[in-house]
Amino acid sequence: MLSVPAMGLVVLVGVSGSGKSTFARRNFLPTQVVSSDVCRGLVSDDENDQSATGDAFALLHHIVATRLRRGLLTVVDATNVQQRARAELVRIAKKHDVLATAIVLDPPEAVPHERNAARTDRDIGSHVLHRQRRELKRGLDRLGEEGFHRVHVLGDPAELASAKVEVERARSDKRDLTGPFDIIGDVHGCRAELEELLSGLGYALARDDEGRAVGAHHPQGRTAVFVGDLVDRGPDSPGVLRLVMGMVEAGDALCVCGNHEDKLVRALEGRKVRVRHGLAETLEQIGAEPEGFRDRVLAFCGGLLSHYLLDEGRLVVAHAGLKEEYHGRTSGRVRSFALYGETTGETDEFGLPVRYPWAREYRGSAAVVYGHVPTPEPEWINNTVCLDTGCVFGGRLTALRYPERELTAVPAQRTYYEPARPFRAAADDSGARADRGAAVIGVGDVLPEGPVGYVETGFGRVAVPRDNALAALEAMSRFAVDPRWMLYLPPTMAPAPAAADPGALERPEEAFSLYLDQGTARVVCQEKHAGTRAIAVVCRDSAAGDRRFVPGGDGAVFTRTGRPLFPDTPVEAEVLAELRAGITAAGLWERFGTDWIAFDGEMLPWSAETGAGAGAGPEGPLRGRHAPVGGAGPRYAPFVVLAAEGREFSGEDHVWHTGVSRRLAERCPTVVPTRYRTVDTADPEATAAAVAWWHDLVSAGGEGIVVKPADGPRATGPRGPVQPGLKVRGPEHLRTVYGPDHLMPERLATVRDRDVRRKGRMALNEHKLGLEALSRHAAGEPFWRVHQPVFGILALESESADPRL
Repeated sequence: MLSVPAMGLVVLVGVSGSGKSTFARRNFLPTQVVSSDVCRGLVSDDENDQSATGDAFALLHHIVATRLRRGLLTVVDATNVQQRARAELVRIAKKHDVLATAIVLDPPEAVPHERNAARTDRDIGSHVLHRQRRELKRGLDRLGEEGFHRVHVLGDPAELASAKVEVERARSDKRDLTGPFDIIGDVHGCRAELEELLSGLGYALARDDEGRAVGAHHPQGRTAVFVGDLVDRGPDSPGVLRLVMGMVEAGDALCVCGNHEDKLVRALEGRKVRVRHGLAETLEQIGAEPEGFRDRVLAFCGGLLSHYLLDEGRLVVAHAGLKEEYHGRTSGRVRSFALYGETTGETDEFGLPVRYPWAREYRGSAAVVYGHVPTPEPEWINNTVCLDTGCVFGGRLTALRYPERELTAVPAQRTYYEPARPFRAAADDSGARADRGAAVIGVGDVLPEGPVGYVETGFGRVAVPRDNALAALEAMSRFAVDPRWMLYLPPTMAPAPAAADPGALERPEEAFSLYLDQGTARVVCQEKHAGTRAIAVVCRDSAAGDRRFVPGGDGAVFTRTGRPLFPDTPVEAEVLAELRAGITAAGLWERFGTDWIAFDGEMLPWSAETGAGAGAGPEGPLRGRHAPVGGAGPRYAPFVVLAAEGREFSGEDHVWHTGVSRRLAERCPTVVPTRYRTVDTADPEATAAAVAWWHDLVSAGGEGIVVKPADGPRATGPRGPVQPGLKVRGPEHLRTVYGPDHLMPERLATVRDRDVRRKGRMALNEHKLGLEALSRHAAGEPFWRVHQPVFGILALESESADPRL
């Protein structure tokens, strides 16, 4: 019986006519087999066309990589007699963290010659078979050194005919075990606390003649699962090992390997390790145990796995956690992540590595339970939870009852080990965080400890320099609206690249071309209003404001840097009242099942002489400007519906957002609809019409247009999220920005040399943070969690950049 991994790669190796295809048909599903001959036929309509071999193998490698990424058993049916051909397949397997198995079919030399002679579909010369066999024999003895987990060699024809394949699951794949489980955090030699915790969970402890705990069984069949780090630092590592080993041997527990067990194994094997962090004491304690205990510990810890996949894939337990793409996979990289986690390459003020907060960007459906990093309070973050609550540092030993998701803990009897990073202070700070309520934030929530902090988003992490955060903290503290209103801040907007037209600075064609290069063919061109960017959060009544935002508030209107748009005037209340009435008339409360709605748009200027209560926004004075047609007071042009209770709308396309805004404008005189056009950037006629429309707008005194991906705020291309918008301003407006001489040839040459790429990177990072803030708010996460990405946007805004961009 030939064993192959259920999630892995099988490479068939043999000369033409050795029986590889027959073997594959007999032992694997047709969909599992990727044949070089079939791929050659797919790219050339002729499986014998050797000129198509390069393209055929490019296709084969792509299919193999795709299947392995999806976790599917994949079998490669090709000669694979050359080491370089096998090396590429092994590389693909390693890239996707799966094991590779080689099955060599090596019948007597006459067999392939006879089979090929009988074939009518192709003529393979004897010299080709001789060459293939020579290459096979040259590398046969070294196959195990090429990265294959197993190598099976079949030579006897009878053996070839009778060989059967057994597909075996990875040892970490325990999806058939459905629990219930009691998952226990880092013990670190705290035997007394472990016995107390197990007893509290209902386990009956078994003791030997000397009264030592050697096992524990739950009468209702629950299984304990230990997240690793059983040893070091605490007073009785042997006692903990004796108890856990007995439970695992009896089937009452599972245990994954922690980094301290990994290091203990290397020390017991006599390998060179740095004896610190409590390892010396553990070795001394184990040395004092009876003969045979050391070997038992070595066998137990040496056999521990990096992680377990449990409960039909709904639960993953790993010492330091595990990213979704590593679940159930096997490689050195997976084991390293599971045991040690991942660091940013930086160190904190205590000289300890800054750990990469992978849980912040986790989006998997499986709950991941882990330990490794002492945390004062367990907290569910994106379906992950850390159970290391620092028992050995004077904290608690914590367990998670699964599937109940109930946490239980026992306090440490004393502090056994003083950590490098003060744990008690962290515990006090975390306790304050837990007790302070969801609507309170602290400086530590937004201010990085080191020179750079990171905010995790659905599109990866975004770096926030500490100096920028300090500037944002000053602005937020002194000038911003109550930050509880700020569920979102809009990103800065980058201009289109310099126009190809030598007599212009900005034209729509460059925006169309940039989006097309990013894989976005359909765009929306929206009229750019000459107003101030404004976020409007409108509550149905004060009760909604009390419940979701600020006690006593019924809404807020603020700028893209969080400042009130109408400071110390009654205008905000008037605008909110009109928007509220319009939302009611449009039926949007009922449509979205909410009692509050947030919009992103522009507040248009109005005349102070005729307006009812003029005001000025700090980022664009509204006082003294012309009044919009149809009303003397401020008018609002919303172009994106941001969020409502339990929902955010960034996944909707721009036509949907515009449709909501138009419906609101029909019933609210304060609201101005935004004119737009949808454009296929690959259609010359459509782009020419859009350029003509832009020219008409700017010729009539308009500021210009904004080009956006038609798929909406969450539009992505092959390289990830695309620019949320590019502004294309007209010559007259640019004259006010760059001066009346900006179109003079010598001046224009200087202006055209502006660096719009930096502004584009800033816009994209702020866009990622804004989408993350909306997601967290819609998910009902605590206010400090929502405020982190919002604050990050304001911090990035303090980056020095040309204000004319």
